[in-house]
Amino acid sequence: MQNSEIIARMLDAAAAHVPFDGWSHAAFVASAKDAGIAPAMARAALPRGAVDLALAYHEAGDRAMLDRIEAEDMGEMRFTDRVKSAVRWRIEAGDREMVRRGSTLFALPQHAADGTRAIWGTADRIWTALGDTSDDYNWYTKRATLSGVYGSTVLYWLGDDSLENAATWEFLDRRIDDVMQIEKLKAKANDSKIASALMAGPMKILSYVRAPAGQAEMPGRWTKE
Repeated sequence: MQNSEIIARMLDAAAAHVPFDGWSHAAFVASAKDAGIAPAMARAALPRGAVDLALAYHEAGDRAMLDRIEAEDMGEMRFTDRVKSAVRWRIEAGDREMVRRGSTLFALPQHAADGTRAIWGTADRIWTALGDTSDDYNWYTKRATLSGVYGSTVLYWLGDDSLENAATWEFLDRRIDDVMQIEKLKAKANDSKIASALMAGPMKILSYVRAPAGQAEMPGRWTKE
């Protein structure tokens, strides 16, 4: 049995346990048992147990979002609306209680880095799917900004009891609009001779920053080209 099949079966089984036990060892063991996976096989596929299973759940949500992006006709959408839609589809791909339990897990100091990488990876997948080709410091600023938007919107969604999550989507609209205002200010600063002169030094340094080569990891590359 392939690791992908083991993980898929365990994620299906986890839906009955994680809402009650969290992404815990108990939930991991119970999920393996319900899925008919031997403990040794479960550990081989997911060496860190429940943590790796929670990360696999996040990855599955990313894949569902990418499938939705590919299936939808976004050609007539403004780019801002494409970003909003992608974030919304990513949130809709998750079960609220399982995501809530994941937020609790990745809030722990020993797992915070895993959670940060997962959110960063989601932001990177969104930008890549929407055609981002930046290869300089903008690669980082776009993903850092969208990571903040996505993370804050998820937290809002976890506490949202409005009809069909209307309040969450309004919150998302405001966050994306705020980001676009920042981009407009950056564009104005670039057009300003005074601002351009003041930023000449910092921009020279930033010109050496390059996006990672073929991966979504940080910190990327520093060049002297």
